[in-house]
Amino acid sequence: MSETLTPEQYKSKMERRKAVQDERLAQAKSEQGLIIVHTGNGKGKTTAALGMVLRSLGHGYRVAIVQFIKGAWEPAEKAAFSPWAGQLEFLALGEGFTWETQNRERDKEKAKEAWETALGYIRNPEFRLVLLDEINVALKLGYLDVETVLAGLAEKPPLNHAILTGRGAPPELIEAADLATEMTLIKHPFREQNVKAQPGIEF
Repeated sequence: MSETLTPEQYKSKMERRKAVQDERLAQAKSEQGLIIVHTGNGKGKTTAALGMVLRSLGHGYRVAIVQFIKGAWEPAEKAAFSPWAGQLEFLALGEGFTWETQNRERDKEKAKEAWETALGYIRNPEFRLVLLDEINVALKLGYLDVETVLAGLAEKPPLNHAILTGRGAPPELIEAADLATEMTLIKHPFREQNVKAQPGIEF
């Protein structure tokens, strides 16, 4: 533990660590467009992606958000991002949770329409970041074909990024990703305490 080291030992340890980090940075590429996947049963997949959206907007980049599944309500994050209306395209193209829509063919049709819209942004070099929110759910449910999505992502300009969120990301997508994160559910207030989704937390 660092607490047991003398000041001299701690300084020497940090110097060695810095040397390793400096060597890694010297060998790293300066820029590369990434495919990023946020999946898992835990909360925070979209929230983490929106943090990257905010960073990109702060750098002056153009960003597109295409929401699959979601869309039966006006998302609060859309209102929060309204000051960046000139930089940001925000499209909620789903019609809500599958247990609410109860129409598989209609859900598949809406998912395919959302994908065609998203593909236009993915191919467009002006959009440095494209967030495909809940697309993993559409893939898991068979509304979209993973090979089709991977082929579309391959058309992304070299320096542009794509984030794909939602539980149940297929193995092929995770394999193709440059960065994949799994959110693990430990506790949830709905299951543990029967607390409904709340504004500012879930939506």
